[in-house]
Amino acid sequence: MKVHEVASILEGFAPLSFQEDYDNSGLLIGEPNHEVTGILLTIDVTPEVIAEAVELGANMIVAHHPLIFKGLKRLTGSGLVERSVMLAIRHNIAVYASHTNTDSVEGGVSFRMGHKLGLTDMRVLKPLSGNLVKLVTFVPEAYAEVVREAIFAAGAGVIGNYDSCSYNIQGFGTFRGGEGTNPFVGEKGKLHVEPEIRLETIVPRHILNRVVAAMIKAHPYEEVAYDVYPLELPYTKAGLGVVGNLPEPIPSIPFIELVKQTFSSPCVKYSNPTKENIQRVAICGGTGISLLPQALASSADVFVTADVKYHQFFDADSRITILDIGHFESEQFTIDIFYDLLSKKISNFAVLKSKVKTNPINYI
Repeated sequence: MKVHEVASILEGFAPLSFQEDYDNSGLLIGEPNHEVTGILLTIDVTPEVIAEAVELGANMIVAHHPLIFKGLKRLTGSGLVERSVMLAIRHNIAVYASHTNTDSVEGGVSFRMGHKLGLTDMRVLKPLSGNLVKLVTFVPEAYAEVVREAIFAAGAGVIGNYDSCSYNIQGFGTFRGGEGTNPFVGEKGKLHVEPEIRLETIVPRHILNRVVAAMIKAHPYEEVAYDVYPLELPYTKAGLGVVGNLPEPIPSIPFIELVKQTFSSPCVKYSNPTKENIQRVAICGGTGISLLPQALASSADVFVTADVKYHQFFDADSRITILDIGHFESEQFTIDIFYDLLSKKISNFAVLKSKVKTNPINYI
């Protein structure tokens, strides 16, 4: 298996289009066509992790945090990032990062945190915007069902928990085939009027090419007419954070203790508890305090995240309890997400979890 094939598996789960504007996910170091002999999974890429990969015979590292965030103007080994990049290149190790796209995908970082806490009925806290389009095409009446089924099978037509969603209008299409054409209906050089169905459906932007290809393959016309319109609707199947419910209410302090134990947090910082019992829980792995307005709007009793600053705790304003469990602690199970995904798809070489402690924060 080649590097680009591993990347394809990861991006099939967490498309790069889901990442935030500031992010730098994807293949950062390495040649896409190199054969992979082993994969090492980690949260961060450090010289120690690269040395571990060399020792284990793994020539690809899959990390949550991108090793390269900003452009590098020189490689002199003067800092940790430069040393790590040089070491990876020297040992011919590919480095791939799946960061905020894995934060945003359904089943990603925040969902895994929610599963660890036993949450049910989870949904995305802040859905992605600008990721939906409307696809419109025009099909002869007798072929409308065939084309509909093809685009639905490719992933189109999903709204919330409903699938196979479309709108269909009867009308008439006109066309005239020129030289070199082979019209499916009508005659070349003559204006033709054909009863057609205007078929409309909704498509996530990241699978648009796949859906269009399926539509064209199923469509009987030599030249398929279709339109794509951007939509401002939120894409509820992806986005940052989750909100869900505990099966039973838990008193505030025992809940905080449960969070501390679940995420092995040496220290949990929290604002004054606002409710005697906790049942509705909002979560965002990593630095998620910017989602506090969404957590409040979701009627959550508590918001579990990381990297909360002193004055941001005041923003709880007696309306919600904020828990800061630590950045690494909130994202540690990302390695398990990668492992579950890759180990099911790859059988001809090892997929390994790094044993290097990359958390740069220590507690006394």
